Amino acid sequence: MTKFFAAAIISMILAVQPVWADHGRLITKKSAHSVKVTIDRLENIITKKGIRVFARVDHKKNAKTVNLDMRPTTVLIFGNPKMGTPLMNSKQAIGIDLPMKALAWEDADGIVWLTYNEPAGMADRHHISDRAEVIKKMTGALDKFTTGATSPSP
Repeated sequence: MTKFFAAAIISMILAVQPVWADHGRLITKKSAHSVKVTIDRLENIITKKGIRVFARVDHKKNAKTVNLDMRPTTVLIFGNPKMGTPLMNSKQAIGIDLPMKALAWEDADGIVWLTYNEPAGMADRHHISDRAEVIKKMTGALDKFTTGATSPSP
């Protein structure tokens, strides 16, 4: 009976919070909010943790400046030198992927998603094998931050 309840709970969580990783080593989570609210929530969460926000890029707004239209799409660029510097000290080329970015976007069905680079994928891409603890911390932090940004309000 206990296995049944555990399976039921896991199924409910996955139904509410779809998450997938693609071959490009991206993590994508379904958001319960609009693009703007998702990015606002993420920014609020990370700044409360002392993480610096470098920029916010509203692609929809930028498209309008050249008389083009697109669905809501916003990137938040943020970073923590305590995490990024050790990675760059291993392989400076990872700086092309840092600071971290999270993309909130609305699909053709009006569903909002939040996508970011999987830290282990970035490490693999740059052949970094000596920073497992940093990658583990980044992975956990990003999962926590993005889940907080995309989940329904308590």
